Amino acid sequence: MNTHYKISGTPNSPVLVFSNSLGANMSMWDELIPFLLPYFQVLQYDTRGLGGSEITENPYTIELLGQDVIDLLDQLKIEKAYFCGLSMGGLIGQWLGIHHPERFSKIIIANTAAKIGDAETWNSRMETIKKSGMEVIVDATMERWFTENFRANNPKRVSETKEMFLSSNVLGYSNCCAAVRDADFRADLDKITSKVLVITGDEDAVTNVDHAEFLAQHIPDAELTILPARHLSATELPEQFASLLIQFIVGTTTFEKGMHVRRTVLGNDHVDRASNNINEFNGEFQQFISNYAWGEIWTRPGLSKHNRSLITIAMLIALNRKAELQMHLRAAFNNGVSKDEIKEVIMQSGLYCGLPAANEAIHTAEEVFKELKIN
Repeated sequence: MNTHYKISGTPNSPVLVFSNSLGANMSMWDELIPFLLPYFQVLQYDTRGLGGSEITENPYTIELLGQDVIDLLDQLKIEKAYFCGLSMGGLIGQWLGIHHPERFSKIIIANTAAKIGDAETWNSRMETIKKSGMEVIVDATMERWFTENFRANNPKRVSETKEMFLSSNVLGYSNCCAAVRDADFRADLDKITSKVLVITGDEDAVTNVDHAEFLAQHIPDAELTILPARHLSATELPEQFASLLIQFIVGTTTFEKGMHVRRTVLGNDHVDRASNNINEFNGEFQQFISNYAWGEIWTRPGLSKHNRSLITIAMLIALNRKAELQMHLRAAFNNGVSKDEIKEVIMQSGLYCGLPAANEAIHTAEEVFKELKIN
């Protein structure tokens, strides 16, 4: 199976997988990504039959689509991840939670149900698009996907989503319809051992609040959040949706968020050493660092962690802070910075910080490279 995917973020961060809805592709999540990159590597993929992924001939099953996720993780050598799926992606998330709990410690299933619709409805839709194409159902789909207020105030975003829907291949879409039609997890939800967040929209007529409450009540470790949205809640409220994911996976406090980012940048060993050395004298200072440096600044979506590393290195060269520079040179590799990029920052600093500062930085960098065995 040839799966089209994109992975973003820094290599030392945990992986969050996104699974799109029926009639969408992985770009439906793009607005959320800047808010999430301080915390995660984000893996977006197109479901079989949609977007840029392979279209196979026979009708699909949720088992087949779920196994595609496992195969992609295996291909990328990702042993454990977090998963977020919306609508059809939420069905895939339920299957993964039932059959592969060891791969997903936390799962988010949004605007979905244990069973979505009935066979008659799905068969009718498949027959309609086979005869008349995707155009015949696109307007009704946009009405189901977005609230009236969102459609009125965001015509450009609705138009982009409409074009995404119309680009769907009829065969691939129909085969995905068959997978949704036949999926029924109502009797199996108690087998999900992962911690689960259920999200729905208060105006979602497709997978309504009753469906979401059923999921939350029958999955052993689940919680429910209802957003003021219709079926594509992540598109209507991207920042709020992203915030829910961060709070569910990372934590609700600035300190928890800061410690998460601090660990992804500096590494667990460094943070554990600092935590083990906390005492009455330095404890408040350690709290200050985790809350403000890591929880308030490094979590801002305006700059990537890669760029923050380069900027921090440059400033520490100018300030001649060797110990901090050593720490952030080590951390830079966790943020995807290359040895050549570090060299270019030092060369630039030679002009603007002075040759003695750049010379000291060169020697410090070589010490770190030797320590990390980086040639």
